[in-house]
Amino acid sequence: MQDAVVITNLKKTYGDFTLEIPSLTLPGGCILGLIGENGAGKSTTIRLLLDLIRKDGGEIAVLGEKTGTAGFEKIKEDIGVVFDEPGFPPSLTGREIGKILRHTYRHWDETRYADLTEQFGLPMKKKFSEYSRGMKMKLSIAAALSHDPKLLVLDEATSGLDPVVRDEILDIFMDFTREEDHSILVSSHIVSDLEKLCDYVAFLHKGQLLLWEEKDRLAERYGVIQCMEEEIEDYGEAVKGRRITPYGAQILVDRAMLPDNPEIMPVGVEDLFVYLVKEERR
Repeated sequence: MQDAVVITNLKKTYGDFTLEIPSLTLPGGCILGLIGENGAGKSTTIRLLLDLIRKDGGEIAVLGEKTGTAGFEKIKEDIGVVFDEPGFPPSLTGREIGKILRHTYRHWDETRYADLTEQFGLPMKKKFSEYSRGMKMKLSIAAALSHDPKLLVLDEATSGLDPVVRDEILDIFMDFTREEDHSILVSSHIVSDLEKLCDYVAFLHKGQLLLWEEKDRLAERYGVIQCMEEEIEDYGEAVKGRRITPYGAQILVDRAMLPDNPEIMPVGVEDLFVYLVKEERR
């Protein structure tokens, strides 16, 4: 199956901020989560992916077409996009937005849009400006899903939503990828959402790619050891992060690099990210 996204030697500089991603792939039919604190480069990566800004170096291929080419222009309709702040005109109703989009997309599915907005319980006669944040995100997702996309690109699509609404939206995303040619790239600082949703995760910190890995392999590769602070150096290059407390130390280790077979505790995606970021700051 064709990879949905392939990034190679990507570089983009804004003033004193530089985004660098040597290699990152979203396999077809999978969900990749971009994890990082605010300002880590998640939105910049997405804007580059959508060809909204120019890269300074490297290549990005989306659904087999390189950005900045005529081929990429042809597959744009195969990409559904949901931004943190949906950009629909505030004076239009949900119904009127649907009518405009019907004349915008060649593959617009009016029945799909009607079904989704009904499923979401959206008041289609209300103006967009009168929608709650949850309603705005649901309408944006309904629109993105109604023109038959092969790739969904979601930038902080669940931030600011209450847990019930977030859970409902995550279910919709998982349903979308049940078709083998459908893929999702989603950025969020809500790591618990991505831990539920994603097949792959990529950690961005200050514009640098710290890690890109299949989510299930992370638990196999990394773990945490409880020890005394003075014992940390005994584990050598296996130590990838540390947390020092008055009661001792917890160290993140690469299991394959351990010199022996000590007792290891599992580590979740969020804790793994925190360990790696703190080690990077040392």
